Amino acid sequence: MMTWDHFIYFATAAVLLWATGAWAAWKNRARMAYAMTILGLLVFFGFILSMWVSLERPPLRTMGETRLWYSLFLPLAGITVYSRWRYKWILLFTTVLSLVFICVNLFKPEIHSKTLMPALQSAWFAPHVIVYMMAYAVLGAATVMALYLLVKGDRSQETGVRSQETGDRRRETEYEITDNLVYVGLAFMTIGMLFGALWAKEAWGHYWSWDPKETWAAITWFAYLVYVHYRQLPTHKPKLALWVLIVSFVLLQMCWWGINYLPSAQGSSVHVYGD
Repeated sequence: MMTWDHFIYFATAAVLLWATGAWAAWKNRARMAYAMTILGLLVFFGFILSMWVSLERPPLRTMGETRLWYSLFLPLAGITVYSRWRYKWILLFTTVLSLVFICVNLFKPEIHSKTLMPALQSAWFAPHVIVYMMAYAVLGAATVMALYLLVKGDRSQETGVRSQETGDRRRETEYEITDNLVYVGLAFMTIGMLFGALWAKEAWGHYWSWDPKETWAAITWFAYLVYVHYRQLPTHKPKLALWVLIVSFVLLQMCWWGINYLPSAQGSSVHVYGD
């Protein structure tokens, strides 16, 4: 039977495969990048699936369990973006960030009980959380792009660029990358919210109750929507748009795990994870 003690072996193998895939992408070896990344995903998912069988429920209840899915979906988001736009850096980024969450789970393991409260036994619970994890992964990549553009913008002003036209074209492409990541992430977030509403209807008889978690989810969703609409304004300021995106990601962190530390959520929110 699979236990948490086996995680380090699966995680190590997966990270090595993802790192090899990221290296292959930088070397323009697309086939190798696909093969290594996908193989790493299969290895990591193999552990999740085995834990699913051992726990006799989807590993989605505790923060440690949701970090498993986040660690899986980061490279999945990376290979998807790489396939669509051929951004070489994305596989390296997703590998490093996935490694961070894997290390958190290794150094702070949690006790995974087989017990699952009745409300979480809905068929909509698993797709709701899984889709949300995918959204978080893609929006995390968008945030890194926003930070990169802010830092690069300041440096460009100091050192100048070889050609203003070439620089503007490159910067426009980088903003397009950021926008595309936000569009994809927001789409997954919207689908996740719809799944959550269906889950709530089945479990509690209503689609929305303004639970603390639901309130922060709505705030986060509107924040990303503000970014999308603001970027469409002809008079928008790119730097301000990037700050809106960063603030949105901070709100996302509040929605994901920060809610656990709010007094208003203690004992009143079914979304507060525990061991």
